Amino acid sequence: MNARLSCLLLIAVVLPLSPSPAAEPRRPNVVFILTDNHGPWTLGCYGNREIRTPRIDRLAGQGIRFTRCFSSNAVCSPTRATYLTGLIPSQHGVHCYLAAGRAQIGPEAYSTIGEFDSLGEILAEAGYVCGLSGKWHLGDNLHPQEGFTYWITKPHGHTTTFYDAPVIENGAIRKEPAYQTDFWTDHAVRFIRQHKERPFFLLLAYNGPYGLGGSLLRPARNRHAEFYADKPLESFPRNPPHPWLHNNRQYINNPQAMRRYAAEVSGIDDGVGRVLDTLDELGLDKNTVVVFTADQGLAGGHNRMWGMGDHSRPLHTFDSTIHIPLIWRHAAAIAPGKTSDILVSNYDFFPTLLGYLGLTDRIPERPESPGRDYSPVLRGETIDWSNVVFYEFENSRMIRTDRWKYTIRHNPRGPDELYDLENDPGEETNLIGRGEHAAVAQQLAERLDAFFTRYADPRYDLYRGGRSKSHLLTRRVQ
Repeated sequence: MNARLSCLLLIAVVLPLSPSPAAEPRRPNVVFILTDNHGPWTLGCYGNREIRTPRIDRLAGQGIRFTRCFSSNAVCSPTRATYLTGLIPSQHGVHCYLAAGRAQIGPEAYSTIGEFDSLGEILAEAGYVCGLSGKWHLGDNLHPQEGFTYWITKPHGHTTTFYDAPVIENGAIRKEPAYQTDFWTDHAVRFIRQHKERPFFLLLAYNGPYGLGGSLLRPARNRHAEFYADKPLESFPRNPPHPWLHNNRQYINNPQAMRRYAAEVSGIDDGVGRVLDTLDELGLDKNTVVVFTADQGLAGGHNRMWGMGDHSRPLHTFDSTIHIPLIWRHAAAIAPGKTSDILVSNYDFFPTLLGYLGLTDRIPERPESPGRDYSPVLRGETIDWSNVVFYEFENSRMIRTDRWKYTIRHNPRGPDELYDLENDPGEETNLIGRGEHAAVAQQLAERLDAFFTRYADPRYDLYRGGRSKSHLLTRRVQ
């Protein structure tokens, strides 16, 4: 042994080993549960005493429930694009639901949010494995999109049946005989088990309860069908249809439609329970953020409507179709049994989740999201927050505050609307044109215009001749 080697060995024996750098804490997993056409009024934790939702109610009791969350649009594709980009329709260009074929499958298929840095891509770059189980409805459905590697979805957006329904698995379309709500849950559980050793982001996008289509008049076939078969379900209002109601009049005051919808809500509750049980079993419950919400609400007779804002002429903005549930649970940091009454929108979800995960620096600077980060509220902190949300659906734009809702419409015109929600929560008396409220209407109009002037992209701003990536229910605004 030479002298140099002897010296090195002596140093190694005498000197302590340098401490290894501490391993970076594992970021929490994220399970994002998104339902379809689902109002909070159907859930026990929001006051319903007829529809059975014990697992969702338990989730709410273990975290924080937001009482006033609203969607920024009336239909599926635009709101899903907003959740994943933090942008509104006049920024991402998806103004209405994507019709079958075209962007979704076939030679012209493409991701309608592909031009933006979306949530799956950002989380994948941050080390998450990303999985989708359920409805995509944002284009190029046959192929994994936007950072997702686990990919099982639907070829289109609409739902005609929950049995023998088409699904996309391994890049091919086939029919799945099982109850589709259970099928999405099966894959959600499989994804969690497969990726329990690393941070994961699961988008569990149910296509239920889906209170639309001819299947609503056929009896439910899931395990809850018998329970609801004779229930009066008085939580569904009974009133004559609104004169604006363009579709779905056959469901108003119809016990069959009510019972079917209730059974599908309870079917989703079963799936939520299975996901929560899987997280508990694997010891992942404390380090997993679970968010439960919906793409948009659904009127089940509320405002004398059935469906969403696209089912009336003119297109409407009643709260019953844009009010959505929102629950966050994270045992490691969110105190249980809390509620928040701040006004939030689904465009706030994107910056809030990234802020909560410590990834604020990953939020794109352009386009500038109108979303605000309410993650401090999740941790029990008080924040400076203005209670205002904005909405757009084709030719309609709306601003909603604590007290007021103001809606304007462009070509083809419907009546503009102003409601005093404090004294008229049912939005029955339109105050537009009444002199004593002219100043309020003017102030709200200025705030509405300032918002869209700041955020709307001229390419996709329908009010200024922009285009839509989807078809439009109304004529294009020139």
